[in-house]
Amino acid sequence: MSKSIPKPLPAPTEMESRSSSVEAKLVWTGRIVSFVPALMLGFSAAMKLTHATGIAEGFAHLGWSLEMVPSLAFLELSCAFIYLIPRSAVLGAVLITGLLGGAMATHIRVGDPTFVHIVLGVLVWGGLYLRDPRLRSLLPLRR
Repeated sequence: MSKSIPKPLPAPTEMESRSSSVEAKLVWTGRIVSFVPALMLGFSAAMKLTHATGIAEGFAHLGWSLEMVPSLAFLELSCAFIYLIPRSAVLGAVLITGLLGGAMATHIRVGDPTFVHIVLGVLVWGGLYLRDPRLRSLLPLRR
């Protein structure tokens, strides 16, 4: 029996190298952008779990019972965790979007601004768009 020698792979063209370099930069930028809303949710949950000053007044202002604090903190941490795992990131983004929608509705009801919620939503989906090529192919900015 004769052994066949495998053929060497062709060298990548300059265009392919540039494309993979751009892809890697997009993914890393997306990871960094995605980390910001996850960090904010983690910080919010930590504030709730440690009963930081102002939590009781804030919940009273929003019309929420303090009994909801641990549940909301768990929900925030769960959504952030699901979002940061690459295989479940789309589900996490949908869950965070729902969470932010509920938070916005609560703040609108009492007349508070919702700018931060909108920015976090944009960061959630923008970060996911940059780090997931499947989402970029599903929603192309240009062809």
